[in-house]
Amino acid sequence: MSKIALFGAAGAIGQSIAQALAAQGRSYRVVGRSEAGLRKAFGADPLAEIVTWNPDSPESVRAAATGVDTIVYLVGVDYWRFDLHPELMRKTLDGAVAAGVRNVILVGTVYPYGRARTTPVREDHPRAPRTFKGRMRKAQEDILMQAHADGRIQATVLRLPDFYGPGVDKSLLDGAAKAAVRGGTAMVGPLAVPHEFVFVPDVGPVVAKLADTPAARGRILHLAGAGVTSQLAMVEEMERATGRKLKRRVAGKTVLRLLGLFNPFMREMVEMHYLLTEPVILDDAALQSLIGPVHKTSYAEGIRRTLAAVEQPERALAAA
Repeated sequence: MSKIALFGAAGAIGQSIAQALAAQGRSYRVVGRSEAGLRKAFGADPLAEIVTWNPDSPESVRAAATGVDTIVYLVGVDYWRFDLHPELMRKTLDGAVAAGVRNVILVGTVYPYGRARTTPVREDHPRAPRTFKGRMRKAQEDILMQAHADGRIQATVLRLPDFYGPGVDKSLLDGAAKAAVRGGTAMVGPLAVPHEFVFVPDVGPVVAKLADTPAARGRILHLAGAGVTSQLAMVEEMERATGRKLKRRVAGKTVLRLLGLFNPFMREMVEMHYLLTEPVILDDAALQSLIGPVHKTSYAEGIRRTLAAVEQPERALAAA
């Protein structure tokens, strides 16, 4: 099995992939800016090799990639700095190629598609973003796939819908989960519009399989959620799990703009609000044809485990 490095590893998806690799008894490298953050997330796993990097330094990128066959790219930026996505991808690719890395898997989003023209959306759907964030994510993908076309490196994009689960913050459901457990008001989007979510612990095993699937190279693939649901259905599941009603506040564009006067994350959400009113539902038949059936945690079970993580963060994350 090839040596894998998770670039931008400290988030919930990185931890999910690390757990899947550890379950295989497979050593892996975690790469991030903060050694303290990496040690907090992975320090207890003897299979994890902890490496810090500075993506602005070509020598640092090359050193972080040396001895690695496959990079899983999870590098995040502040929500108001999406202009950095193409630049960071280009710098990482240059260092990876120089270090002899063979494969890169980018864990991406639905942003490059823009507004859905079909339901569900397959991988051949046009990428026609109408937002700045969508254009930056498309540019990031284009840089990676051009490197594949040029023979510099082999590339795969795994596209995810909105996600939730233990350790996930800044998601559509994070505030609702915290309010369900701790009290307060949940800030939610349009409640009854069809939507889908992927449970983060389900992502890791898929990425681990893709890393060992040569037929995935050069492809963009989808991982869909556990069926079509809605924010209303997810909030009602939280209410069933806790046995009490949840106070809700629906955040339309006007509310987000007002909140954005004090919170840059909320301000930036206005641009992507269309995803809450115009569903983008993914078709992942191509992925499952390639790697076989994918386990998808039911929404009821996913909510139960998400709420448990809010109540007991460390214990729930260890069990995820």
